[in-house]
Amino acid sequence: MRQAEVVLRQMTAEDLPAVMEIERATFPADAWSEAMLRGELRDQPRTRHYLVAEVGERVVGYAGLAVAADQADVQTIAVLAAHRRAGVGAALMDALLAEAVRRGAASVFLEVRADNPPAQAMYERFGFRRLGLRRRYYEDGTDAITMTKDLGSERPDAEREAQKES
Repeated sequence: MRQAEVVLRQMTAEDLPAVMEIERATFPADAWSEAMLRGELRDQPRTRHYLVAEVGERVVGYAGLAVAADQADVQTIAVLAAHRRAGVGAALMDALLAEAVRRGAASVFLEVRADNPPAQAMYERFGFRRLGLRRRYYEDGTDAITMTKDLGSERPDAEREAQKES
């Protein structure tokens, strides 16, 4: 069976019903409220970048990034269970990292649940390294693993800076 094509586009308020369905299914113990997501969208594009992933005309995933100065933070990333391990999460992460680079971020930070090894493995494949642990970070008491990725060599100005040093 051929896999359907994933299309990424900017999230809008009209996407919130589908996004909230995925949010509640993916993060039942600590789902964001619709008001929180609306607040994130209000800061788009100034300091936020939110995307949805569609297969056909159905929203099957979403992700968000916050950028301030040279620091980016993955705010959230989620994919419907039926579409996991099909490249949707990777496509969303690729797009977030590209946006972080475009905005001049030197590094990207994220938190991931300590009880979510598949997500941790995906982030490690993208070059994130473990930074630390936030004990009892999530509502249900689960720890968060903090991770970071240096974007130094991926930034457009990195090559110019390297040339200046030689």
